[in-house]
Amino acid sequence: MTVKFENNSFKKRVKSMLGVDFRRMFTSPLFYIMIGASLVMPILILVMTTMMDGTVSVNPQTGAETVMEGFKNVWQIIGAVSGGEQTMSMDITSMCNINMMFFIISIFVCLFVGADFSSGYAKNLFTVRSKKSDYVISKTITCFIAGASMIVAFFIGSMIGGAIAGLPFALEGATALNVVMCMLSKILLVGIFSSIYVLASVFAKQRLWLSLIMAFGIGMLMFMMIPIITPLNSTIVNVLLCLVGSALFSVGIGFGSKAILEKSSLV
Repeated sequence: MTVKFENNSFKKRVKSMLGVDFRRMFTSPLFYIMIGASLVMPILILVMTTMMDGTVSVNPQTGAETVMEGFKNVWQIIGAVSGGEQTMSMDITSMCNINMMFFIISIFVCLFVGADFSSGYAKNLFTVRSKKSDYVISKTITCFIAGASMIVAFFIGSMIGGAIAGLPFALEGATALNVVMCMLSKILLVGIFSSIYVLASVFAKQRLWLSLIMAFGIGMLMFMMIPIITPLNSTIVNVLLCLVGSALFSVGIGFGSKAILEKSSLV
């Protein structure tokens, strides 16, 4: 009798690891909590800022008056037209928009990956079956899908919140196609951030506080780049730039994550 050993190829290993990660993600309450928060957040932001629009606050020490300015249309919470005043401004409409989702995504990635090390699952996984490269690839793809889902949920919530707040949906300086390109660019940009957050998580391992600090720090450094790369009037050029950048960064940073796992202790 001839004994045949199944060839455990790279494709089969990654497919198996992806199946495990997707199953863990879709059965985790964390994923649905983050999606729900992403959906509700823009509704609250648009409704509350619309209610407070025009409100005057007075500084009791200096007597200076500040007028609260809310969103003028729904699309401001998605992005600003390139070259416009809001692109580099620091007011509420430029800070409380879809770009802050990249910080929310970091929380999910750090919790999702960190749980593998704090529970001992990662150590057991590498001992029994998985290679570190397979783990990094699977985690990067899984976290990218999760992050993209949160971006889409925020967009849906923005449309609902805009309708509830009674804000206009008229586009100024952009078209519906530009908005589609803008959303595609932001979704693809998640690939860069998710790979960076995975790197921070495998470096910190079970130290969740450290991974969050690293992720937030990197996110703050790159935050002002997001509206420049993915403006509301994005074109196919922006989509291609984000696609190429996401692919290159994911591969490059992925090698860094793999090196960290190979050179450091898993506990």
